[in-house]
Amino acid sequence: MKKLLTYQWLLLMLMALTVMVSCNSNQKVLDKRVTLNRKDKIPYGTYFAYENLQHIFPEASIDVNKSAPSMTGGKEDAFIVICRSMSPSEEEAIQLSNFITNGGQVFISAFYFNKHILDSLHLELSYDYFAESKGLTVNDPVTSKRDSFYYPGEPFENYFSKIDSGITFILGRNANGQPNFVKFTYDNGGALYLHCAPTALTNFFLLHKDNKKYYDQVLSQLPENISTVYWDEYFRTHRRNDDQEFSALSWIRKQPGLSAAMWLLLLLALLVYLFESKRKQRVVPVRPPLKNATVEFARTVGRLYLQRKDNNNLAYKMAAIFMDHVRRKFNVRTTMDDEFIEKLSHKSGYDKELLANLVYQLKYAQAHYEVTDLELLELQQLLDHFYQTT
Repeated sequence: MKKLLTYQWLLLMLMALTVMVSCNSNQKVLDKRVTLNRKDKIPYGTYFAYENLQHIFPEASIDVNKSAPSMTGGKEDAFIVICRSMSPSEEEAIQLSNFITNGGQVFISAFYFNKHILDSLHLELSYDYFAESKGLTVNDPVTSKRDSFYYPGEPFENYFSKIDSGITFILGRNANGQPNFVKFTYDNGGALYLHCAPTALTNFFLLHKDNKKYYDQVLSQLPENISTVYWDEYFRTHRRNDDQEFSALSWIRKQPGLSAAMWLLLLLALLVYLFESKRKQRVVPVRPPLKNATVEFARTVGRLYLQRKDNNNLAYKMAAIFMDHVRRKFNVRTTMDDEFIEKLSHKSGYDKELLANLVYQLKYAQAHYEVTDLELLELQQLLDHFYQTT
């Protein structure tokens, strides 16, 4: 009898466990990929934002731009960019500037803007990696009242920590009252809008309660008489970083005095070589320089995990190798905060803005369940540049 009761209890426990496992397997896992793609209906795609452009600009034609900007622009044209990182080349920046000076409206929403854009507009961008607030505000273009909106998604509290009040109009703020949406106007009617909370333009945010009103108010800051809207896909997929292309030689060549001195030194070196080349010297054995084992080890680990197609695990390994390298070589605690960025930039001589972007990308990769091949490749390029430079 006791054995029968024991078997019955075991059977009941097994059935309960089966039901629990079945329920858990049916639960949907939130897709945290931030694609910002107009075709994606996942939480952090921009399908809803793109499809509602016609509602905001009913008289306008909607065109998708997939190449480097080459439009001349006009007073009834708008160019909309929603991307993770806005780092145009010099030529691309000139094209966007021409679009604005011809009276066009350029709206850019991104987590990161390169140093050239920020410096030219007298701005500084800060990244709050440990933000907990999930809300923001925007000025109503009609009543000028400030409306607040909240959402259940990821908190990305980037904000403009320094602005020039003489040329900058603040249109929106985050939940802490820090500006995250600003406008710059030009004499001919053209305008530039910078917005640093692109997740607020994704499906997850806009479909939450009445948050669609936020999107309407943001784009309603543009003139009503827009006839052509260019939705950009080029900057969303074509990422680059001008800061990484900077070199000491290119900077010297742009300085007239230093450039002349450099050519004079080269000429003197050539003369010395011509006069001294006939002298016999003992052959000095060439010793190969010590290899950067950190880079080679990272690549070896990368190839191992790439074969397993486990991007998330690989991103964690890359972050762990980076932090171990920093601790051993620079003796800096890897707290991954603003103080860490300041200390590491000072000790390594690495550019502070580039280091802030690298830390941001590492934290971004660690905070999401799935890391895409493109995101992993971008992270690897940033790490390679850091290792080779320092």
